Amino acid sequence: MKYKILSLLLVLNSFAIPQEVLDKIVAVVDNEIILRSELKFQMSIFAAQRGIDPETSGLENQILNSMIEEKLAYAQSELDSITISDEEIEQRIDYQIQVFQQQYGSIKKIEEIYGMRIERIKRELRDDVRKNLMVQKMQQTKFASVESSRREVKEFFNTYKDSIGMIPEKLTIYHIFRNPKAGERIIKKSRNLTQALLDSIKAGADFGKLAKKYSDDPVSASQNGDLGFVKRGIFYPEFEAAAFALGKGEISDVVKSPVGFHIIQMLERRGEAIHTRHILIKFKPDDDADLDAIQFLSDLRDSIVNDKGTLKYYAKKYSEDKETAAFGGSLGTFYLNQLDKNLLDIVSKLKSGEISFPRRLEYAPGTYGYHIVYLEERVPKHPAELDGDYKELKKLADEYKKQKEYEQWIKDLKESIYWEIRI
Repeated sequence: MKYKILSLLLVLNSFAIPQEVLDKIVAVVDNEIILRSELKFQMSIFAAQRGIDPETSGLENQILNSMIEEKLAYAQSELDSITISDEEIEQRIDYQIQVFQQQYGSIKKIEEIYGMRIERIKRELRDDVRKNLMVQKMQQTKFASVESSRREVKEFFNTYKDSIGMIPEKLTIYHIFRNPKAGERIIKKSRNLTQALLDSIKAGADFGKLAKKYSDDPVSASQNGDLGFVKRGIFYPEFEAAAFALGKGEISDVVKSPVGFHIIQMLERRGEAIHTRHILIKFKPDDDADLDAIQFLSDLRDSIVNDKGTLKYYAKKYSEDKETAAFGGSLGTFYLNQLDKNLLDIVSKLKSGEISFPRRLEYAPGTYGYHIVYLEERVPKHPAELDGDYKELKKLADEYKKQKEYEQWIKDLKESIYWEIRI
């Protein structure tokens, strides 16, 4: 949508370009001004993103009009008393600094380019980021709920069907997922290690150093096992039962939860919130656990292929992907180019109605399982059809309707808020 153009750019304004000559004001909108250096900078970003010449005919007017619209929207957001929290501003600034790092390679390089320390760059960004977020929040409030009726979708399709183009290949996919289970030998080994660590702590070893060295919770381990303040109901019940029974400074016995064994220390308690640290020793499956998971899925696949039950039935009963199990293992419908490499490698070899053999699936660093994948339907690339592609067409019609309402809104703002071009 047009109203998102400048929101997608990094709004750096005049600070982003060293000023060697006195800037010229090219537009005034309410209490805001637009400088020529800002305009040229936004033109250069827009052109670089699209691989075109910044001096392309008409580009200056296009970008200037977009900047004016952004200023008009900001003026209205102030009138509407839109507020942005400091946390939202900090998060956006951090994101923009990350983008700079990807673009320039390092914080040091960013500081060299802009001639100032990163702390000052963040301060300079703050006001522009606040304004940008105010505009985005107001636009979301005003246009997020805009939808097209079925009649409007049909009218949109009949009007633009020749220019919509082809609908990419679509696939509807289901799966059954299983986590390898650690055997008794592995569980006993994990418990023995946890007990040895607890004995060391009781003998005077440093809790934080042991957490850093041995804990299988990498986020807290880097903080000496510190979990911060957390309200009741967030941790596993077994963890909470042990933690809430501790007094300040006390250390628990070995505590078993669904993910492993814990040693917990109470640092502070405030009502129903606790500040704890822990050492986690996970149950780590071995080769036997992997083979058991693969065999279990292979048996399910054989049953499905031999019509002894459907994948959807077995997914509800056995899949350990709880988010999809309730829906018969449904992963959803995707365009081919939306699939990650793992899933694409599997479904590219399947025909509609076929099921894969068990495949390994890594869903987090160091965390994996196995799944069988069912390709329910493969719809080839084809010209758009109103009934078969209604979802996709509705999205396009919704965006078109939002754009039209936005254009009318900007037209109304131009009648009620002062603005002037001075080129």
